[in-house]
Amino acid sequence: MYLDLLPRLNIYRSDLIPADLSINHYPALDVAAVLLSHAHLDHGGNIGMLREDIPVVASPESIVIMKGMRDAGIASLESETAYFSPRQPSDDQGLYLSSDRSKIYQGRTFCSTEKPCEALITFLSRRPGQDGRTARKLLPGRCCCYDEAEFPFGISAHPVDHSIPGAVAYMLRGESTVAYTGDFRVHGRRAEASRKFIRQAKEASVLIIEGTRAGPSEGERSSEESVREACLKAVEDSEGVVIADFSPRNFERLETFKDIATRTGRELVAMAKDIYMLHSLQDVGGSCSTDGLRIYKEITSRSNRKWETEVVQAEYGDRYIDHATIRRNPEGYILCFSFFDMKHLLDIKPQGGTYIYSACEAFNEEMEIDFRRLWQWLQRFGIKPCGFSLDERGDVSFDRRYHASGHASGDDIAQAIDEIDPDLIVPVHTENAAWFEETFEKVLRVEEGKRYEL
Repeated sequence: MYLDLLPRLNIYRSDLIPADLSINHYPALDVAAVLLSHAHLDHGGNIGMLREDIPVVASPESIVIMKGMRDAGIASLESETAYFSPRQPSDDQGLYLSSDRSKIYQGRTFCSTEKPCEALITFLSRRPGQDGRTARKLLPGRCCCYDEAEFPFGISAHPVDHSIPGAVAYMLRGESTVAYTGDFRVHGRRAEASRKFIRQAKEASVLIIEGTRAGPSEGERSSEESVREACLKAVEDSEGVVIADFSPRNFERLETFKDIATRTGRELVAMAKDIYMLHSLQDVGGSCSTDGLRIYKEITSRSNRKWETEVVQAEYGDRYIDHATIRRNPEGYILCFSFFDMKHLLDIKPQGGTYIYSACEAFNEEMEIDFRRLWQWLQRFGIKPCGFSLDERGDVSFDRRYHASGHASGDDIAQAIDEIDPDLIVPVHTENAAWFEETFEKVLRVEEGKRYEL
């Protein structure tokens, strides 16, 4: 609050407020619900701070991903979207707040954009490891279909194409109709879903649209199909182990590398955390599958990883593969490793190979520093990088053939706006709002902390 990282509103959990902060004089908005477009942290990472009585409208896949991230991740406010651990002061002044282990975990209320299946209800009702005699239990929140909830306006959800399962756009109907795109694209495998939403959004008088890539389009665009061909060529040309690095929970890209592994006679090896998420999505009828995947056996204590012992090991125990096996036959595998998994190379000890970076370009100085560190790791093991490079000055450059963005290009954004033809355009999720003002009429450029009535 002091650093202006959160809006100064009176809508937050009371157990998170330290003694030296009062939010009572801030506006107490009458929040009917949070409409979550998808489960990336830049969209839902602050939901855990909201009052527990505020429901979240989201797709079943997004709900599963949020719950899975909390189960298998490091506890933090960013991961407390599906359920949270109540805090209490642990010092005399009430300034330091820590989890109250005497209280059970509290689940949040979800309004699913589809009728919740029994598997989803069950998944939300317990957390791994809670069956122990002294283990903390989870009190689940209510989960219903959003059609059954009472809202002061009409809501409809519309699937769109993005780089994570379960992405949706929304339309709100009241005195006027508002369309919100969420993050979307029209160059992935589910591009037709985005096109269908654009056709349906023609009735909207107000369009709230993302603009991550707003502006002149950057030459030739990569699609998921062109990415598959570029990555396939890199794997075919590789001698030794292949490392594929792509965004967390980009399971469409994982399917791409699964296909490449099959075509090149290799096995695709994922981390246990990914298998847990895929298993959970598979259970609720999503398009994700664990078929054909091996699991990297990390050298770590699993005593605190109940999600792994109860689910991954129990269901897929015969799929684990250790570092020694990979070391003996590195040409037989593609490893789904992120930057934070590079430490496992110290166990595998590869001698050569190929690293394929298939994710977004660095967009800040910290990411560029990470790539310089990564470069040193690859050089140490003689691994050839594809997808990024460093020049003699240490500047990082990227090869766009190996990644297709999760966001619409400037040309696609302009085409969507032209087709919807709204009375008012509200650009969000963009650093180039000026492009909208230069390109279109009736653009509302919103300001931080200001209220708008549409």
